[in-house]
Amino acid sequence: MTDTVERSSRQPEQISHVVVRFAGDSGDGMQLTGDRFTSVSALCGDDLSTLPDYPAEIRAPAGTVNGVSSFQVHISDHDITTPGDSPNVLVAMNAAALKADIHRLEQNGLLIVNKDAFEARDLEKADYTSNPLTDGSLSNYRVVEVPMTTLTQAAAEPLGVKPRDAERSKNFFALGMVSWLYSRPIEPTIAWIEGRFKELVKEANLAAFKAGYNFGETSELFDHPYMVPPSDTSPGEYTNITGNTALAWGLVAAGQLSKLPVFLGSYPITPASDILHELSKHKNFGVRTLQAEDEIAAAGMALGAAFAGHLGVTTTSGPGVALKSETTSLAVSLELPFVLVDIQRGGPSTGLPTKTEAADLNIAMYGRHGEAPLPIVAAYSPANCFDAAIEAARIALKYRTPVILLSDGYLA
Repeated sequence: MTDTVERSSRQPEQISHVVVRFAGDSGDGMQLTGDRFTSVSALCGDDLSTLPDYPAEIRAPAGTVNGVSSFQVHISDHDITTPGDSPNVLVAMNAAALKADIHRLEQNGLLIVNKDAFEARDLEKADYTSNPLTDGSLSNYRVVEVPMTTLTQAAAEPLGVKPRDAERSKNFFALGMVSWLYSRPIEPTIAWIEGRFKELVKEANLAAFKAGYNFGETSELFDHPYMVPPSDTSPGEYTNITGNTALAWGLVAAGQLSKLPVFLGSYPITPASDILHELSKHKNFGVRTLQAEDEIAAAGMALGAAFAGHLGVTTTSGPGVALKSETTSLAVSLELPFVLVDIQRGGPSTGLPTKTEAADLNIAMYGRHGEAPLPIVAAYSPANCFDAAIEAARIALKYRTPVILLSDGYLA
């Protein structure tokens, strides 16, 4: 393989949509890989929906099923609202990823595996008693075995990169291969790599990406590439956005519409922390943010800001809603505009920080002292988080009441 990129001579088959799932160890860069594939698909004009899926546990041992991190993206030439139920394509970077996600892949779906990560030790860590690549258990799928680790190391070797360091770039090899398979343009990814990384890391990632793209074209393991045409969207300027970013922008917009300064009192908690991070960038719009020492203090500060004439906002998830309940009840009594943003996550108490559940509906409706009803606004999509934030603020200011705004980990 050369350092240049070969353009496909085989005509792509046009398809209306595809669901691709990248899965590997938490250190394999699957979130980054999925995010780049998503961004390039957005530039192609496709409609899309994503599902980052990473472990709720503190870092599990490498190579184990509990340590598998995945990213699923659904791209389409028509309007879609979900990241898809069953992937059409699963890219498994090791044996654990295969074991964790193979049940999701549709029957006769395309399974691309890094066959270098199916040695005896890898199989043992993933609790396999036999090698699934040879025991016939994958007969219901179209299996493509690719030595991604070996090929990545070979691509980076002329650069003087050590094999262990080069192995870290294998996610870019996978990205290059899938980019060829679905006719994604390579220029945006190359530009992103050049702007994101430095020196040998940049060169190794570029070499791996180009090698993966060339491998897809020259290996003849795939009959032909595919193409998802652009969706039929109205002309305009579009952005690829997450729910938390949209919600933060909605709060900024609410402040501008109401001509009130926005104050956010927040204590970091997954998956709500990104709202604090985003709002802290917008001081030019009169937004003030403060990272409090705990959930109760954060709610008290937001309520105090509301008392002083600001739009008071506090953000949290599951356990934080319980801790803020007394302050929320006080806001009902004082008739103050106070927005409690709850990015729901699974489970009671400490819960499952990276998993989604409508876990806080009951506490949102009833979790206060005495008779203390309040409005609840719930977002239904990442983009809708923007409108939901404005609506929650409008209700809070018009009716002088606390409002709970519900989102969740998948939207966030």
